Amino acid sequence: MKTLRVAVAGGGLGGLCLAQGLLRAGADVTVYERDHSLAARRQGYRLHVDARAGLALQACLPPESLALFQATCGQASRRLVVVTEKLRVLHEQAAPDTDPYAPATLSVAVNRLTFREVLAAGLDGRISFGHALTRYESGADGVRLYFADGRQADADVLIGADGVSSAVRRQLLPDASPTDTGGLCIYGKTPLRPEVALPAVLSDGFTAVVGGRLGLALGPVRFREPPEAFGLSPAQDYLMWALAGDRRDFGAPDEQLTALDPAGLHALSAGLISTWHPGLQALHAQADVGETFAIRVRTSPPAPPWPPGRVTLLGDAIHAMSPARGSGANTALKDAGLLGQKLTGDGADVVAAIGDYERQMREYGYAAVAASRQAEAEIGARRHRVLFWLYRLTRPRLEQSR
Repeated sequence: MKTLRVAVAGGGLGGLCLAQGLLRAGADVTVYERDHSLAARRQGYRLHVDARAGLALQACLPPESLALFQATCGQASRRLVVVTEKLRVLHEQAAPDTDPYAPATLSVAVNRLTFREVLAAGLDGRISFGHALTRYESGADGVRLYFADGRQADADVLIGADGVSSAVRRQLLPDASPTDTGGLCIYGKTPLRPEVALPAVLSDGFTAVVGGRLGLALGPVRFREPPEAFGLSPAQDYLMWALAGDRRDFGAPDEQLTALDPAGLHALSAGLISTWHPGLQALHAQADVGETFAIRVRTSPPAPPWPPGRVTLLGDAIHAMSPARGSGANTALKDAGLLGQKLTGDGADVVAAIGDYERQMREYGYAAVAASRQAEAEIGARRHRVLFWLYRLTRPRLEQSR
């Protein structure tokens, strides 16, 4: 049988996981990444991954890479806490009594760059950096890719794993572009050096802080084993923090917010928490200022079914969602596991396989988007809307790991 040639546009978590699964099954796969390295730009720090990710990793990764993931992920949280800006406890919940590192009950934090490097391990020569896809041409027998620098490539199948601004989606489903929700998150990173004192209430896991109309999410990443011990990029333990809310509550015009550099974003967020608990202010002040960045929250409208072909999408390219349910990365990895299985099944017809994948992906992917939107809608109807948003953000992390 002819070896299936697959082009994956985008070297994010979903694209790399899919590439691993396809390669493991005998396909000829190339990942085309627009950046010049995995660490070329800020894409976030801490992620929480659950059983959706765990089962996909188990299906796609070779055993040694799965073991590498388990060794370099963060230590599991022992509890989840919601507190006021003065650190008064409003809600707390213990982690379930299951193995947090096993794929079927996975519930751990990961450092995004370390995770991407794990997913890229063994793909030497199959990741083509500096390839920004601009368009494609699809025919009965294959797909031709066109890149911004004039280069071209051919494949039997093209997978758009190129994120919320996907070039593949713009051509395949031009009416499915994500919409701006009006939300903003300012992300920061505080190294957990010996001199950094974590208030006791923050030390055991993920914490959500309610501060009027804004909320602050905090989550430590304490590596089980140092990534550099396995030849990965050095990384030290740190605390991720994210100040979230509607852009109108950040005290600056929208055009000013989007123009702020890391120092400006750090200064702005410092002012917004200036009356909060001194321990929170100290953690913010000890952050690595240059690692501060902001994102607008965007979410995908549900696209009606489309005819399957040799081009499809996964992850944020088709079902971008707010962080309110903590599902974006987990859903993308679930996509990767399912699509890899469909494309490499015995005697699989690629168009039929893609159609089967898309039917299932639309169902659970848009359900995840809808759950995120419902959470945001419920927020607006409640007095303590940021508290409820943060509670909804954290609750599924424990539910999904049971």
